[in-house]
Amino acid sequence: MPSLNILVLNRLSEKELTSIQDTVPNANITLCKPENAPDYIENTDILVTWGHLSILKLLPKAPRLKWIHALSAGVDELLIPDLIESDIILTNSRGIHGIPMAEHVMAMILTLSRQIPESLKNQQNKLWQRTRPDEIYDKTIGIIGLGSIGREIAKRSKAMGMKVIATKRTQTTEIFVNKLYSPEQLDIVLSASDFVVVTLPLTDKTRNLFVLDKFKSMKKTAYFINVARGSIVHQPDLVTALKEGYIKGAALDVVDIEPLSSDSPLWEMENVLITPHVAAMSPYYLERAIKLFIENLTKYMHSTDMLNVIDKAKGY
Repeated sequence: MPSLNILVLNRLSEKELTSIQDTVPNANITLCKPENAPDYIENTDILVTWGHLSILKLLPKAPRLKWIHALSAGVDELLIPDLIESDIILTNSRGIHGIPMAEHVMAMILTLSRQIPESLKNQQNKLWQRTRPDEIYDKTIGIIGLGSIGREIAKRSKAMGMKVIATKRTQTTEIFVNKLYSPEQLDIVLSASDFVVVTLPLTDKTRNLFVLDKFKSMKKTAYFINVARGSIVHQPDLVTALKEGYIKGAALDVVDIEPLSSDSPLWEMENVLITPHVAAMSPYYLERAIKLFIENLTKYMHSTDMLNVIDKAKGY
């Protein structure tokens, strides 16, 4: 069997590199920075990269390329027309983000509910002043886009005594969800939820899905949490909803243009919690991503069905 050339646009530990080599002993594995990829792409059979890195200049120079694996769940920048029209397989690392992202969402929910930002502000001012914290027990969480991340959020929410409702394209039996709705029933979920959590992929159908009317569908006492993609939300409408009191507050790990502009009104809003796209971050992230890649590499070598194959026309 001819040797495989695998190009990885990221640093790997010795353990991770050895694991790949042990899976395909005759593979030539090259690690390099994205800016140096043009030096190696011509002979590359498998490219391991990130979904936010452009391949626009690489693809025309990659006649041998057969498979691209994204170390991220998002593949936004990889889905260029030439790739969509090609026979190149595209896979992602969907499924490894659930644990850190679910913990992050629960931290956001508890931070907002227990009014921790107000207490931190009082602490900085050396002010001993009680706040009015709430409980999340028996509250309803609406998970918009129940995938692997949503299930981890649902599991933890259920353990905290919350009622869990969600939207999902395919109706399935979900042991941690009280009721499942179709995407067309989004407004029903919004109107019933105390916490709305967005875990949707970014596609043509979900871009700017959340406009002012959607925020008006929510309870005035509800919080909006986005850990998916910023462009799913029409940001000016979110600002309006927060200013006008259509919703109580928001927790945002993502925004439409990152980093968030210093003149954005979101920075100054006391009912907004902002984190810099860190919900999926974990010291175990790359280890999990490479483990998934190796599992797929084994399937690829044996010509069996691979995991997380992206429908390039749909974008997920």
